[in-house]
Amino acid sequence: MYDVVIIGAGTAGLSALREVRTQTDKFVIVNDGPYGTTCARVGCMPSKALIESANALHRRTHFEELGVRGAEALHADLEAVLQRVRTLRDRFAAGIVKITDDLGRRSIAGRARFTSPESIEVNGRRLDAKRFIIATGSHPIVPQAWTRFGERVLTSDTLFEQQTLPPRMAVVGLGVIGCELAQALARLGVQITAFGAGRALGGLEDPLVYAHASALLSAEFDLRLHARAELEAEGAHIRVRAGAQTAVVDSVLAALGRRPNVHDLGLERLGVELDEHGMPPFDPRSLQIEGVPIYFAGDVNAQWPVLHEAADDGYVSGYNAPRSVPECFRRRTPLAIVFTDPNIAVVGQRFSTLDQNKIAIGAVDFAQQGRALIAAENRGALRVYAARTDGRLLGAELCAPRGEHLAHLLALAIAQRLTVHELLGAPFYHPVYEEGLRTALRDCARQSAAAPVSDLANCGFIGATALD
Repeated sequence: MYDVVIIGAGTAGLSALREVRTQTDKFVIVNDGPYGTTCARVGCMPSKALIESANALHRRTHFEELGVRGAEALHADLEAVLQRVRTLRDRFAAGIVKITDDLGRRSIAGRARFTSPESIEVNGRRLDAKRFIIATGSHPIVPQAWTRFGERVLTSDTLFEQQTLPPRMAVVGLGVIGCELAQALARLGVQITAFGAGRALGGLEDPLVYAHASALLSAEFDLRLHARAELEAEGAHIRVRAGAQTAVVDSVLAALGRRPNVHDLGLERLGVELDEHGMPPFDPRSLQIEGVPIYFAGDVNAQWPVLHEAADDGYVSGYNAPRSVPECFRRRTPLAIVFTDPNIAVVGQRFSTLDQNKIAIGAVDFAQQGRALIAAENRGALRVYAARTDGRLLGAELCAPRGEHLAHLLALAIAQRLTVHELLGAPFYHPVYEEGLRTALRDCARQSAAAPVSDLANCGFIGATALD
């Protein structure tokens, strides 16, 4: 009997493996399907490689403004772009695959199914263990009716395998993946029509930031919000219909989110009540499934489908699984970044969860921000939220140039429970994009009941971006 069996060799599973093997040598990891983690194979890394090529080409649209001539000669070689994506993808994935290859017999390729809370079956073989970690990840959602279009409906799992791209594509779904890839594909020369149901746009909720993001993205491709799309055959093409709106395209990228890989795992044999989606109840602090010594880690638990949270899930489950009594862990400050240009980010408490009567909101529009003007990146907005009573930072939303760095700075400040006044006490070099954050912080500080104790937060704006 094993002490721990880990099911799934993605980010959470490998993170769990690293911790489990420090506590016991009686373990095994089981994986069904490709090795190499979702992030390295089909997620974070190949998508960012595509985005880098797209953004490099798009930069030519500012060359005239910067005094650089000859931009009209540049174009995207889509076959070369996609080959580079795959080359980098294979490089990132290879290092991860080596981790499980080096385990020898402690790594088993096969589909695991629970036969009881104490055992699973893999390749016709029974494996017994004191505890299990389920880290089976997720897969892209594709409506059953769309499968009749075959390879003309792509997902983030299949997009990067294409040798080239068709001239017209629809992107259905405007969460993180949809926003990033719609913009990147449009910048590479594909005619994009993007559909988003409701107000979904990269996870934004703040109406001012949402308006900026919507305007900026719609300037680059046909953006159709509040539109639930259906697909119809149109000869050799596909007609995407959303109410009265339609678009005829060559292929569709389904970016409707991802669904936990719990089908056919035998979770019904664990003796716990599953919800309507087949998901078991679990403690989000310890990741233990209610009533059984089994842990639920990574994308499969559908809590925070981002790599750093999946890695943390792996650590929590890997730490707890070999122990008789699990511990609860305090999680990091929520942080979500969308690698559009400008970046979209949501940090800390979400706008919809805050009592508008109890918060101060500081804002900055990057249209006149000094460093952004110099770089011809002067677009977007940032809003920060703080408690009105003491100025403690609570959250932020942004669609801003170099926003990934601003978001990390804000996440650190929120994690340290800093007030806007304390963050304003830090140096802001000139000229940097962070000066835009300083402007928003000063705006927020003026609305706080706590008296500003540093900087120029108690002074009004004077119209000089280096000082405001």
